[in-house]
Amino acid sequence: MAASALVVAALTGCDSDSDADAGDKTQIVIGADLATSGSAVDFAYSRALQLKVDQLNASGVLGSRELVLRIQDNRSDPTATLRNIGAFAQDEAVAAVITGSCGACVVNAAKTINDQKIPTIALAAADEVTTPVENRRYVFKLGPNSTDSVAAIVAELVRKKTKKAALLWADDLYGRAAQKKMALQLEAADIEVSGTRSVKPAATEISQTVGTLTDAGPDALVVLAGSDQATLAATSAKAAGFTGAVYFDAAAAGDLFLPQAAATATDKTTMVFTQILAIDDVIATTPAKAARKQWFRDYTARYGSYSGVAAFAADAVELIADAVARVGGDRQRIRDVLETSQTDGLAGPIRLTPDNHSGLMPQALTLLVARSGRWRLLS
Repeated sequence: MAASALVVAALTGCDSDSDADAGDKTQIVIGADLATSGSAVDFAYSRALQLKVDQLNASGVLGSRELVLRIQDNRSDPTATLRNIGAFAQDEAVAAVITGSCGACVVNAAKTINDQKIPTIALAAADEVTTPVENRRYVFKLGPNSTDSVAAIVAELVRKKTKKAALLWADDLYGRAAQKKMALQLEAADIEVSGTRSVKPAATEISQTVGTLTDAGPDALVVLAGSDQATLAATSAKAAGFTGAVYFDAAAAGDLFLPQAAATATDKTTMVFTQILAIDDVIATTPAKAARKQWFRDYTARYGSYSGVAAFAADAVELIADAVARVGGDRQRIRDVLETSQTDGLAGPIRLTPDNHSGLMPQALTLLVARSGRWRLLS
């Protein structure tokens, strides 16, 4: 409530004392390059970014400094991202940038980010966002790595003694890499790939493709795609009479509750993700777990529902704020602090090093299962 009151006062401008106090603060701008007009994931990111900024400002943890969030829409267009990054870089008030779900956007802008020396935290899933690290000195990443997500799925397939698996993957930067890694790990685990098919990232009619995969009689269908497509794949598989197991990788994470129309079709689907989508099943035995439960409550209280990806955005703001608290708005020094950041974040343990700019640790991932239209811990 206190945070909301501060936001209202800032918007109305009616309180002269508040205006005077705000005028005494040094504003530190965080630029955000998001596809706010067309991406549900980036819309959730924008909400989480604003909530975390409001919380930090209300807490007073930054003393005489105040965070300001400035969002620019990239419409999932790499050219627009280049313009946005350029504009942020030219504004001395911008201390750091956070980019959204478009992997190609941030990869295409990596050279500009490095040349302009503006520290950037990417929320895109693609591993190429931070590799090769020598060409991404100013780019960092939060969110599951496909290597870790794939490894968790394969380990579960092995545990369930799966003999044959089919792969459905989105034909984008993330999906292509994840599919290659999955195929290699399945081969190493002596699990036959009965079929593999790609779909365009925005495709909404995939039933024929899914039917082709399930007709081959696999024990499991593994889906490497975003939330909407993954849900559609499970629904299509159910309609095709598939009775095997369905697995989603971490890219499929979306809202806490699955669409009502897909609840039955997705029942017992297994997904790799962080615990926060099943936070009701987590006992707050550590400060980090207690903080995650509180964040879940705060986000839900403000927005009425919860998105699984929100924690990544909040952790990005937290990392930047921690750096600002230590070194102010100096971009080079913020970059240096980020590169050695270690924290138990809202999404899970985060460890960044000069050789690894993708911070979410494999231990952050767990197996969730869909039950009665929402995600629960598998065990």
